[in-house]
Amino acid sequence: MELRTLRYFVAVAEELHFGRAAARLHMSQPPLSRAIRRLEADLGATLLHRSPAGVTLTPVGAVLLGEARALLDRAARTRVRVAEAAGTATLTVGLLGDGTDPRAVALAHAYRRRHPRVEVVIRDAELTDPTCGLAAGAVDVALTRGPFDETGLTVREVGADPVGALLRADDLLADRASLRLAELADRRWFRFPQDTDRLWQSYWHGGTHREGPVVRAVEECRQAVLWNGTVGMTPLGHEPPEGLAVVPLADMAPSRVVVAWNTGAANPLVASFAALAATAYRAGGHLTSPAAGGPLTSPAAGASPRPTRAAPRR
Repeated sequence: MELRTLRYFVAVAEELHFGRAAARLHMSQPPLSRAIRRLEADLGATLLHRSPAGVTLTPVGAVLLGEARALLDRAARTRVRVAEAAGTATLTVGLLGDGTDPRAVALAHAYRRRHPRVEVVIRDAELTDPTCGLAAGAVDVALTRGPFDETGLTVREVGADPVGALLRADDLLADRASLRLAELADRRWFRFPQDTDRLWQSYWHGGTHREGPVVRAVEECRQAVLWNGTVGMTPLGHEPPEGLAVVPLADMAPSRVVVAWNTGAANPLVASFAALAATAYRAGGHLTSPAAGGPLTSPAAGASPRPTRAAPRR
């Protein structure tokens, strides 16, 4: 049994659908079906029941699934250890937002302890690309925020943070305990370029079309508010820069913090990164939100939804 064939089998067994498995593996369905039939012939056993209703595992297939996962995991760990020993192990990580956020820092420490010989290359992404370069193949894995088009990607949610409206500190609404989106309907917002992912735009624009200055980076968002009196959204939790305030939005769903990678990615270091990221976020409020900081800085998990502000300069 070749490892490649086992990967094919695991994809079909997990998706229980040849079409979805083929898309996940970035291949067409006929060669995938042929590979599974050859595997069944080699083993002399039926692994999958195929019917118009779908695909189900046979008892033999269930046994092979467990064994295949273990073998593939062992092979991945072997490749990592060999690459580390040879000094050639590299992981390119795309980050969206503030890479100094405490949870991102904690993740960096954990990854360094787990893989001391791996060279991690960080790519700081603009807010216009929530995949942080995954779509262009520029990074191996992204620490970012949803929602965005997940076609061809594997996305794992590791946390969720409440969001608030970013305002000037002297704004008439800045002292409110909370706001609703309707109260900002007549305001100009900072917004993203037209070609930005539509799901991403919809969330950070509060589900409607906005007018206002176009921004591409976290600092541009802040300056658009400071200089123009526009508004926008940001995760709660961090003290805003001087002259700005953040007021919780009562009718906005939390911002999802996710780890994402291209489905079928060959770099075994990606799986370790995703697992460590999930652990870091389960640690709770002592580790704040990741470099995925969304359009602005991110909060500690479970941060108290109180308005925060910084006094304007005198």
